[in-house]
Amino acid sequence: MALQTQARPSSQAGPGPMPQGGKSPRAARLTPHAIRDQRAGLSFISPSLLVMVALIIYPLGYGLYISFFRTNLRNQWDFVGFKFFIQTLTDPAFIHSIGVTLLFAVLVVLGNLVIGTALALILNTEMRFRTLFRAILILPWLFPDVVVALIFKWIYNPLYGLLNYGLMTVHLIDKPIAWLDDPNLAFVAVVISCIWKGYPLVMILILAGLQSIPKERYEAASLDGAGPIGSFRHITLPGLLPVLIVSIILDTVWWFKHFTIVWLMTAGGPIDATKVVSIDIYRVAFQNFDFGRASAMAVIVFVICLAISIVYRKLVRDNES
Repeated sequence: MALQTQARPSSQAGPGPMPQGGKSPRAARLTPHAIRDQRAGLSFISPSLLVMVALIIYPLGYGLYISFFRTNLRNQWDFVGFKFFIQTLTDPAFIHSIGVTLLFAVLVVLGNLVIGTALALILNTEMRFRTLFRAILILPWLFPDVVVALIFKWIYNPLYGLLNYGLMTVHLIDKPIAWLDDPNLAFVAVVISCIWKGYPLVMILILAGLQSIPKERYEAASLDGAGPIGSFRHITLPGLLPVLIVSIILDTVWWFKHFTIVWLMTAGGPIDATKVVSIDIYRVAFQNFDFGRASAMAVIVFVICLAISIVYRKLVRDNES
């Protein structure tokens, strides 16, 4: 009987009583040193977390909040729900500005990609004064947008602009052309200005990708009889694919929401030929003082940029797999 009344082994016993204070066994096992490490980790990440909340999360949340109100940001807060979203998505002027923005972004990104890749291939060769050429070719990216806009407004000026002077000198035109006053020419002129500003970033990224490709691959391809075109097709392009995807997506998001150069050169004109969506948002907010609708338009642009980033992540994931 004494053997039958012995307690069960500890391995078969049920869960014991909770420690004092109602804490779980795992929490009760935390030593003072482990708790101190956790607090230290939180103290290390708290500055970055506060900066992220102040500069990213709060503005995004506040912008989304404003989009549901007709407000002057002071004493008028009339709740309108999704009215501004519906009104914006059915507005032909907004749809037109989205189309102009898409065309603008695609042309600028293609120009940056072609020029940046070509210059990166040249700078990747063994050439004299390569460091000097790199420093010179990166200068456009270092100029502020305001400076770039003013430079090209002077170049395109119909009275004393350098472009008209050069074309008339070589007898390609008979009289000065008002480049920024013609709806068709103004859009092309703005695109060229933005390409001049944006190609250095793509050039740097592509050059870094080229330098990461092992030279042994080109030597092996040369021994197999591959020429420059074959090496570029089967070695350079596959090696550059991750960098190309990153460059295209980042450049597209950057120029899709661009404002400064276009605004300073044409202010969206003539006849809305260069009215990108950022200019449309600026006019609604700071000229019409319709901050609620401007916020709704900005949220829609944010969703479009977020969709571009999702496509980017999917492409990169598929490429890595």
